Parts: sequence; C-alpha cells; structure tokens
Amino acid sequence: MDPIAAPGPPEVAGRAAEKRGYAVPMERHDRAGRTDSGEPTPERGAGGLALAERRPPRWRRRVSSTLDLIRANPTGRITLKIFIAIAGALVVTVGIALIPLPGPGWLLVIAGLGIWAVEFHWARRLLAFTRRNVQSWTQWVRRQSLLVRVVLGSIGLIFVAVVLWLSLKYSLGIDVVARIMRYLATH
Repeated sequence: MDPIAAPGPPEVAGRAAEKRGYAVPMERHDRAGRTDSGEPTPERGAGGLALAERRPPRWRRRVSSTLDLIRANPTGRITLKIFIAIAGALVVTVGIALIPLPGPGWLLVIAGLGIWAVEFHWARRLLAFTRRNVQSWTQWVRRQSLLVRVVLGSIGLIFVAVVLWLSLKYSLGIDVVARIMRYLATH
C-alpha cells in the first residue's frame, strides 16, 4: 500500500491523536479501492469494477485528513467552526461591500460561501445551487447568437458604468458625467 496515496490521516499524527484519547478515523484504502478489511468501497460495482474512479488531488486529501484530525477533538471542532464562521463572514462582508464597484465583488461573496461550506451544510447547499445556476446561465448564453451575446455584454457594461458613476458621485462626491460635459463645453 502506498502511504502517500492513502486518504486517511498520516500515521504519526493519527497515533499521537489516539494516545491523547481522540477518536481518529484510520480506515485506509489500497490501490484496488478496498479497505484494510478487504471489503470493496461503495464506488465499486459488481465484480470489483470501478463505477467512477476519481481521486481527489493530493492537497485536498491532506487538507481533508487535517480537518478530520481537528474535528476529532471537541475543542478543535468548536474552534474550527468559529474560525470558519469568522473567516467566511469577513470575506463575504468585503465581497458585499465591493459588489457595487467593478471588480471581484460577487467572486468574493462566492469564495466566502466556499469557506463556510467547509463546515456548514446550508452553505454547501447554497454553493451548489449557485454553481448550478451560474453554469446553466453560461450554457444558455453560449447557445445564443453573436448579436444576443453582444447585447448582453453591452447591458452588462452599461450596468457596471452606471454603478461606478453612482458610487463615485455619492460616496466620493466626484460627478464624472458633469466633469466630462464641462470639459466638452469648454474645448
């Protein structure tokens, strides 16, 4: 068995956590998709053939095992939940503040939702809903003619320009349109 490819917690960290009295899931999988007990995993069909053999990247397995180790400790579980809640709230708040401005406002809101999805089930569901709707919108736009795409892009640019103009006018007191009109009238 390849210890690097095993999705469970690292041996040393797992033994150290067990010595301290924490429950650590130590189930290991070999390359054939069987646990140490020899039972096929749920991804296996009849005859041991893989239905969908996709392995997460190494960094994702390592993060997952680290989170499992943290969750094995009651204090670690509460601390992780609080940390995830605060980090997600900060990212979502900054994203919401940046939505009126051109830039990554919505992207930051979705990233904050992704942070919350690590620990909260409701955020995972909301993130899946958002992903489905963004993908369906993108596929719909791709099926449209070039004229419809240009119109949609123009509407988007006009919306961003109006939001930028209103943000500058009411937050910083800079009226870009009045300055442009004054410049055109004098030159």
